[in-house]
Amino acid sequence: MEGRRISANPRPCSGRRILAKKRPRSNGFINTVKKLQRREISSKPDRAFTMSNAQERFRNMRLMEEYDTHDPKGHCSVVLPFLMKRTKVIEIVAARDIVFALAHSGVCAAFSRETDQRICFLNVSPDEVIRSLFYNKNNDSLITVSVYASDNFSSLKCRSTRIEYIKRGKPDGGFALFESESLKWPGFVEFDDVNGKVLTYSAQDSVYKVFDLKNYNMLYSISDNHVQEIKISPGIMLLIFNRASSHVLLKILSIEDGTVLKTFNHLLHRNKKVDFIEQFNEKLLVKQENENLQILDVRNFELMEVSRTDFLTPSAFIFLYENQLFLTLRNRTVAVWNSCGELVTSFEDHLLWHPDCNTNNIYITSDQDLIISYCKAESEDQGTEGSAGSINVSNILTGKCLAKINASNGSRKTDESSNSSSIGSSKQICSTIRSSVAEALEGITALFYNEERNEIYTGNRQGLVHIWSN
Repeated sequence: MEGRRISANPRPCSGRRILAKKRPRSNGFINTVKKLQRREISSKPDRAFTMSNAQERFRNMRLMEEYDTHDPKGHCSVVLPFLMKRTKVIEIVAARDIVFALAHSGVCAAFSRETDQRICFLNVSPDEVIRSLFYNKNNDSLITVSVYASDNFSSLKCRSTRIEYIKRGKPDGGFALFESESLKWPGFVEFDDVNGKVLTYSAQDSVYKVFDLKNYNMLYSISDNHVQEIKISPGIMLLIFNRASSHVLLKILSIEDGTVLKTFNHLLHRNKKVDFIEQFNEKLLVKQENENLQILDVRNFELMEVSRTDFLTPSAFIFLYENQLFLTLRNRTVAVWNSCGELVTSFEDHLLWHPDCNTNNIYITSDQDLIISYCKAESEDQGTEGSAGSINVSNILTGKCLAKINASNGSRKTDESSNSSSIGSSKQICSTIRSSVAEALEGITALFYNEERNEIYTGNRQGLVHIWSN
């Protein structure tokens, strides 16, 4: 998935800065040529086709399947009582024909879309609490990030397991990663799919290390206890140092070998809190409390400002490097901006359900042209928390809502009663749909779009995963 940072404590939520990842294409050269053609030739016909194609893809999405992450009998000799409780789904990842659903309790289940069966649970130790998932397309494996009761849940442990092993129901066939690193709080691990790198931070000795995501070899380390934060962009890293009263020291490094490309001080307003510092390609975005947004071109140090009334501090960013745009999430609304700080798009019907702008309920397609989110249903105003929302698909460049799954259009056209249940030893079929469409659209806490299968997966407060397909 997108680059994401997982810290040792407390249980992580979606971070403020999220990268919209670039997924692999079948032929990079052909797709590059197509992109150049779209830039040089009038984009209107292509855009119209893209919009109509998207509408067709999502027009007949229906509730097709239901999986349950909760196993009342227990999936192993669990020693942690809370692993036995039914909790909400906080993360969904798909790889090939397997759907992984992580519950808030720390239990992670794998389901097969071929057989609609639960394959296995990924918790290989009875005291393991899985905190996050990352699909590594470089070697077709799933990385789980966990904490353990035996360690008082104090440090992160990473494990890589090939998808093939999981498919065979052997989640214990993986191996540990970064064993030499002490990832105790406030240490973290960040997986960067854009650059194919992993960044770890050991708070114990104030050392950052960069690893290759292909083979997990360590590339270089950064040892400086004055570094306050590191932000990753395509090809580069931004090192933000502890601020002085009137400025902050910044360094731009090559992500490949750690070479320092540029070092400079950025002036700050005294006694004003820094809301954020973000690197967006060659532009540096800096916002202080009750001040204008500053956009600095790090190539020539040209500075421009956007009025604080026009650009309010968002709660989350989604950077679309392919389109030279970025999304901001604030107060349930999504907006699209360019690198000059100009508002490009406001969405006509895309009011997010969750006020905290949980990015686990948002998916950006690989072409970075569509956003799929869990939204307030049109018939709902402020509504009650128990009412059903809708899954909205909108065009990022125009803001137009192209498709919507709601309680009135998400039912199957025919009554397909072929979904029967069957009990096995370690595999349990979970294909009986017990929820109505309205119930499936209530309290969605995680959302994922499988572009290869054209399916949307949602997880809810009850620990159920629903498959939406046409």
